[in-house]
Amino acid sequence: MSAASLGTLDWRPAAEHPELLAPPVAAAIADAALDCQVAPIDPDLADTAAFCAAYEVPLDASANCVVVAGRRGDVSTMAACMVLATDRADVNKTVRKQLDVRKISFASMAEAVSQTGMEYGGITPIGLPDGWPILVDEATVRTEWVVIGSGIRGSKIELAGAALAGIPGAEVVDGLAR
Repeated sequence: MSAASLGTLDWRPAAEHPELLAPPVAAAIADAALDCQVAPIDPDLADTAAFCAAYEVPLDASANCVVVAGRRGDVSTMAACMVLATDRADVNKTVRKQLDVRKISFASMAEAVSQTGMEYGGITPIGLPDGWPILVDEATVRTEWVVIGSGIRGSKIELAGAALAGIPGAEVVDGLAR
């Protein structure tokens, strides 16, 4: 499989189509000269299962980004976790331990949207706020090509799974997914 071939989408160079990206995502792609593609989609089909069915993208070539909020004493930590759509992030054990927090939960929709500057259902690890840990499951990095959010519900990004390990703040975590 070569780049720009997953599913039935019209993949285009992301750097040339910032209108299909949330502003922080477009800026991060430009700053890092990240090699990735973007394709417009129906925003009503942005949720993973509907997206994969409608655009013929295998679930194991699609990854989800979940935003978590952790606390230890007075210190709060926001982080993102990337796992394949076939898996779930082990938030209560692996993520909590990795972030060294006592309490952890999924961030609320309002908190995730306000903190990231992205649309709920389109949040991606590209362009997250400086200092955020980005935990990436090893299986996601091993995927030849993976489809992720673009910061908006109206498009998706395709990139090499290994490229996720190079995003600022990213750390590959063995056993992140269950």
